Amino acid sequence: MSAPPSIRRHRFTTSAYFRMAEVGILAEDDRVELIEGEIVEVSPPGYRHSAVVSRLTALFTPVVAGRAIVRVQDPVILSEFSAPEPDIALVRYADDFHESAHPDAGDVLLAVEVADSSVAMDLRLKAWLYAAARVPEYWVVDLKKDRVVVHTSPGPDGYASIRSLSSDDILTIGAFPDLRWTAAAVLGHTRSE
Repeated sequence: MSAPPSIRRHRFTTSAYFRMAEVGILAEDDRVELIEGEIVEVSPPGYRHSAVVSRLTALFTPVVAGRAIVRVQDPVILSEFSAPEPDIALVRYADDFHESAHPDAGDVLLAVEVADSSVAMDLRLKAWLYAAARVPEYWVVDLKKDRVVVHTSPGPDGYASIRSLSSDDILTIGAFPDLRWTAAAVLGHTRSE
């Protein structure tokens, strides 16, 4: 039996992707992201996922006010073909709050993905995308292992520094070294073994 013919795929650009949303091809409540030119479905968040996103929003918002903008599950443009929607992104402050365009990779100070079912994708593919775009810091809040995986020092082959923090380990943000939290403050109540 011969191999099936190869399939030529069309990669969507970020401009085409956002145009699809503008004209209603993609609905506002569709849970999708543009990753490497493909429109990828995102799982609906569970209770704990939502709680961690709310917790991070509450932790970050008052302490970065006027210094950065906290974006919650909004797109950031990493390249012509990738516009993920991190659960939390701290982006450079702008008086218009980036009203004329979504922030791009150069605006992102910290991207955070809260992961349960998406842990493998967030630790591999998304880590590579954020690093290739030179996002200086990327956290994966891994709900399965009750840890925060902190990625720093981005490069074309990924992040050079990856640390796994849990419980009483201290989290800081490179762009705001004066801010400090324990990993437990982000994770909330950890599950018992």
